[in-house]
Order: sequence, then C-alpha cells, then structure tokens
Amino acid sequence: MQMPVEIDLQGMKANDALRASILDHVAKLERLFGRLTACRVAVKAPSEHHLNGGLYEVTIHLLLPQGRDVDIDRTPRADERHADVIFAINDAFKRARRRLQDQSRLMRGEIKAHNGQPIGTVKRLDDSFGFLETPDGHDIYFHRNSVVNDAFSQLVPGSRVTYCEATGEKGPQASTVKPLGKHGLR
Repeated sequence: MQMPVEIDLQGMKANDALRASILDHVAKLERLFGRLTACRVAVKAPSEHHLNGGLYEVTIHLLLPQGRDVDIDRTPRADERHADVIFAINDAFKRARRRLQDQSRLMRGEIKAHNGQPIGTVKRLDDSFGFLETPDGHDIYFHRNSVVNDAFSQLVPGSRVTYCEATGEKGPQASTVKPLGKHGLR
C-alpha cells in the first residue's frame, strides 16, 4: 500500500485490539488483491440519540489503481448483530472483500461492465406489433406481448422505451419492452 491505513474511531476510546483487528483485515485484503493504494476505515460508536438503535457503523474506503475505488458505507439498519463492534467490523470487511473481488475481475476484463438497457423510440405501430428505432439508427421489431405491464395499447410513435435485444426468426427483435414515464403514452 502506498499510504498508511487511516483508522478513525468515532465516539469511542482508543482501542489497540480494535486497531489491530482492522489492520489484520486490511492485510488480508492486500493479500487478496495486492494493489491497494490507500485505505480509510471509520468506526462510529452508537450514541444515545442516534436513530440506528445502538448499532455500530463501519465505513471502508479502498483506493485502487486506475482511479478505481471500493466504498462500503451502508450499515444494515435492521441487523441487531451490529450492536457488537467486532461483528460490525467483520461484516463490513466481508462486504469489502466481495466488492474488491468484483472490481478486480472487472479490471482484468473477466466481467463486462453493463451500461443498462438501451433506450429506443417507437417508430411505427400496428395492431399487434411495432418497430423501435435504436440509438444507432436501425429498426427492431417487437410484438405486443413483449411490452411489459400490458402497456402496448398505450404506446404511440415517439414513445421512449427500454428494451432487450434478442435474435428472432427473422432477425433482431426487442423483448421486455418497457415504456419510460408517462410522456409519449396515450
């Protein structure tokens, strides 16, 4: 790691055993990934006036090469086991390990980055089918049964929709067509 690990214990006294446990977790992440550039861990003790009911909050920020990072910043609210600081830390680092593994696979090209479903525009409609214009300008057939929530009758030319492109018997076709908002619907 290029920078020393930052540990911030908020609302609690300095605790060498807690710091050692956190440093041990960070060392395990470094062995797993090997290319961490920085790490910041904050442990916030519950306060009497806090809405989370006496649960510890643990946030972890890992900085990776290529400007990538992994953030663990959400403590499950309904899990009473987070009233134990050791459990809360172990759980946060378990989630960090999973996200770090996913980020590592993404960086190695083993996982494709998904940009979400494409957005198309209804170009033409008939009684039971229609055609969408895709972002790159080609037309895709879709059947009324492909439109979710039985909303085919509400579509008009110009309606914006998301869709999944599949290969049909006669070429590309759209499945799971979902209208975006109420604009463009009858």
